[in-house]
Amino acid sequence: MALTDLGARTGPSPEHVVVIGGGVVGLCCADHLSRAGHRVTVVDRAATDYRGCSFGNAGMVTPSHFIPLAAPGMTALALRLLPDPEGPLSVRIPPPAGFVEWGRRFVEAATPARCSRAASVLAALGHASRALHRELAAELCDAQALRADGIMMVCREADTFHEEIEVAYRARELGIEAEVLAADEIERVETGVRVRAAGAVYFPGDMFLSPEALVRALRTRLVGRGVVFETGRDALGWRREGPRLRALVTRTGEIPGDAFVAAAGSWTGELLRRVGLNLPLQAGKGYSVTLDPAEKRPRVASLLLEARVAVTPMGEGVRFAGTMEFSGLDSTQSRARVRGMCRSIPGYLPDYAAETLERLPAWSGLRPCSPDGLPYVGRTRRASNLWIATGHAMLGVTLAPITGRLIAQMVRSEPPEIHSELLSPDRYA
Repeated sequence: MALTDLGARTGPSPEHVVVIGGGVVGLCCADHLSRAGHRVTVVDRAATDYRGCSFGNAGMVTPSHFIPLAAPGMTALALRLLPDPEGPLSVRIPPPAGFVEWGRRFVEAATPARCSRAASVLAALGHASRALHRELAAELCDAQALRADGIMMVCREADTFHEEIEVAYRARELGIEAEVLAADEIERVETGVRVRAAGAVYFPGDMFLSPEALVRALRTRLVGRGVVFETGRDALGWRREGPRLRALVTRTGEIPGDAFVAAAGSWTGELLRRVGLNLPLQAGKGYSVTLDPAEKRPRVASLLLEARVAVTPMGEGVRFAGTMEFSGLDSTQSRARVRGMCRSIPGYLPDYAAETLERLPAWSGLRPCSPDGLPYVGRTRRASNLWIATGHAMLGVTLAPITGRLIAQMVRSEPPEIHSELLSPDRYA
């Protein structure tokens, strides 16, 4: 792995760190910074009752997801999926600001060589974060209901199954346990519901949890530790002196700090433009519906690969999540996307009726997506005391703990345990 300086700096460790963003990534940054002895303030644009991207997602912890979104063949797949008005992928017409340039960079990144480099970084991050999730569950008395039962990639088509077998081989090379299941072997792993498939690949090291419970437990712990939460504070920009930022400027006044961490999800790009950094970032809207209670619940979580739908047992219910809709920072829901997602599920899991799922209230959230499928984690040259933690796309829950620890190490001028030029926020500068 190519190494580079992503956050090392000279001078004393900052006393007061302001974290912009109250989602799972921002909270994990605040958690590691506060436990290291910093005074921390978390600033969030939303009120405390806002159910953003960190709440209604599938709650999966997937070290098995080491292949970045920008992978060979993804451009051709996207072109096949886009015409379907109820399909799992859509782009608003006209496209959101910056999307054309973002798309160009996506195509450039989707080569075998770049994908291989990115896969090694994602695998290292995933391994480390899984261990931190286990530690966090013990510290929070498993408030997030972490289950280490594995996740299964379910393939309806033989061609998809053969492709996923190749992924399993690559996973084993990276130290990720993977088990190939023929159609008649799936019921040995999934004992809770019926599954129709050509085959599946089971990753026993993957886990799943309740994302809402995780966020609430982290907030409670941080408040108890003395972390200050400033909610409903919409960030407008910065007050700076030379190379250093002195305060975050919000609609209701300034919030001064010694160091700043921009972890505002899909809104991070707009905030960073105020320091002269054009961070390629697009909001990828995802949807979910939750059947709670559910008469039948899966034993393990699954990804229905052709449909691009995640299925997670959660409490007494089941959550179904999917779609990738590029429509900017627009929170409007598309019933067609929700309908298409719900109608695809019975083809894999016949115990669920599309009509039942379509009647459920839908949640939506905006995932922050980089064009190369890797998060932005590190310090930017645009300001000497500004670190960035965003761009995790569908791996926000998975990679939040390791992101928080890396940011804390960098802020404290310690060598980050995982560092690569591929994570630098300045890689497109």
